[in-house]
Amino acid sequence: MKKTYKAFILAALLSTGACKKDKEYLDVRPRQLVPTETLFSDPVLVLSALANLYDRQLDFSGLDNGWASFVDFSEAFPSENGSAGIVQRNGWGYGDWGTWDYTYIRELNLFIQRANASTGLNENDKKRFLAEARFLRANYYFEMVKRMGGVPLITQPLEFTGDVTSLQFPRSKESEIYDFVISEAEAIKDMLPTNPDEKARVTKGAALAMEARAALYAGSIAKYGANTPQVSLPGNEVGIPAGMANGYYTKALAAAQQVINGGAGSYSLYKEIPDLSENFAAVFYDKSSKNKESIWVEDFKTGTTKTHSYTVNNQPYSLSEEGGDAGRLNPSLNIVEAFEKLDNTYAPLPTVDASGNPIFYTNQKDIFAGRDARLEGTVIIPSGLFKSQPVDIWAGYQLADGSIFSSSDATAFRALPGTTENIQVIGRDGPANGKEFRTQTGFYIRKYLDPVIGSGRRGRRSDVAFIRYRYAEVLLNAAEAAFELNQPGVALNYMNQVRSRAGLTTPLTEINFDRIVHERRVELVFEGHTLFDMKRWRLAHIVWDGNQTTIADLKSNIGSAKKRNTQPWGLWPYKYYNPGNPNNGKWLFKEVKPNLVTGANRFQLGNYYSQIDNNILSNNPKIVKQPNQ
Repeated sequence: MKKTYKAFILAALLSTGACKKDKEYLDVRPRQLVPTETLFSDPVLVLSALANLYDRQLDFSGLDNGWASFVDFSEAFPSENGSAGIVQRNGWGYGDWGTWDYTYIRELNLFIQRANASTGLNENDKKRFLAEARFLRANYYFEMVKRMGGVPLITQPLEFTGDVTSLQFPRSKESEIYDFVISEAEAIKDMLPTNPDEKARVTKGAALAMEARAALYAGSIAKYGANTPQVSLPGNEVGIPAGMANGYYTKALAAAQQVINGGAGSYSLYKEIPDLSENFAAVFYDKSSKNKESIWVEDFKTGTTKTHSYTVNNQPYSLSEEGGDAGRLNPSLNIVEAFEKLDNTYAPLPTVDASGNPIFYTNQKDIFAGRDARLEGTVIIPSGLFKSQPVDIWAGYQLADGSIFSSSDATAFRALPGTTENIQVIGRDGPANGKEFRTQTGFYIRKYLDPVIGSGRRGRRSDVAFIRYRYAEVLLNAAEAAFELNQPGVALNYMNQVRSRAGLTTPLTEINFDRIVHERRVELVFEGHTLFDMKRWRLAHIVWDGNQTTIADLKSNIGSAKKRNTQPWGLWPYKYYNPGNPNNGKWLFKEVKPNLVTGANRFQLGNYYSQIDNNILSNNPKIVKQPNQ
């Protein structure tokens, strides 16, 4: 029987006649199985098979079910009652975040082998297909090494010949996996198109962006891994020698600079909308040719099965297109206060004066004035807009004696003291403790939310793309690598470009490690970088130390790379009710820890590398256990 290869193919390509005799149907090949020799002689069929491999690429976070990973790490609160465990636990399991998909590796290796052997493809098509498959394989090995450390490096399809030991490979050194990713990027970059308008298929820009990120990670682990000697293995399957750090930083900077200097095409920061906050939000929903910032994306398309429910899950409650399926991802006050002031300083949002008395604001948004424009491009604040409509966020009235007058829901009207008319006494969008699908922090997510009408309906859903690599990250990768190589002027140049786009027009003149960490946090939050940045810098066990936080903790050390961040806090607005007082009807704000936040994130040293499953260990005695096993 001839070998077959699974593929997604247009039905017309495999259509059969309607007048066959019954016995002839026994000879019709299955519609979704194509002989290998046929598949690899037709570029349309090859692309169909490759599309399946693209679709199986691993992302830590995403949009199809990505809100659940975005609410972890105290950067947000999960306003869905079935997900409250995220803020009630006291740490992560040692197996969390792991991956070991050698079935996927095998299928990539088979694709590469068969495409390489094809005589039916022209050389240009073959070259591009091979480069794409090698990129996907390298990128998945990158995802593996970030989680597992060194893993078996298998680049040929293995066949069982009766001797199981022929299928057993030891773990490579952690550095060897990073070296493979970097070398593959270098080998394939000129085999890929130089086209910034190509987003869903990989390009030279994607290869260089992957190389820069991978080399930066390796350099960080080499340098900062010295701070956690317990997180290493004698054979360097886990851990990279410190002496290798500068070599990796040099490669990271060189790869990033190829993109920055136009060697992969004309990528640039997105600067299309005068309103800088909306401009930043549009980076993540504008799929037009104007968006030269995104480099490689997971794309979606309405009218197909390839759409996602990110907007359905996370749109503001009062603006929900389906009457309440909404509001799950609530950014925390922790991340909101990380967005600095326009004079380049850090400060908590001013809720009280020097004497501890509440500060009153005429408009809700006044407390957020003069901040980094990325704040409102990332987070919907009280009175902020989505689809040109304001959200209705307030927690009730504060009376003259300091007591709170509120209700459990905006539909539960009450009469204020001294009055008889029943009125709304809490915002339609919350906050209210334990009220799922409304904000419980005082904020909604803005990043990746789709403003197109219909995107919040289950029947249509959204086609906003998930960005895997983008130009702003390349600039920050270059800035960090240059900083580590003692090139502060180069680092400042790249970082200030990113900051200027956000309205921080007074350039930084000094750079340090805290600035590197801070800038990545506010630029890249809710994009899947938080965990791996904290891991590679060996900060995770310091930032998530398992201790509960106070308001004093929340307000202090903003901008410090080592600031504790174990519990998500909220900021609740209240209307002041005190007839005759000049502040009557104005707004005041209170820092609040939602009632469901009972746990405190504890990242243990054993979390730096995910456990290897016991079945894998028992099937292959050559696999060395993790430090935590």
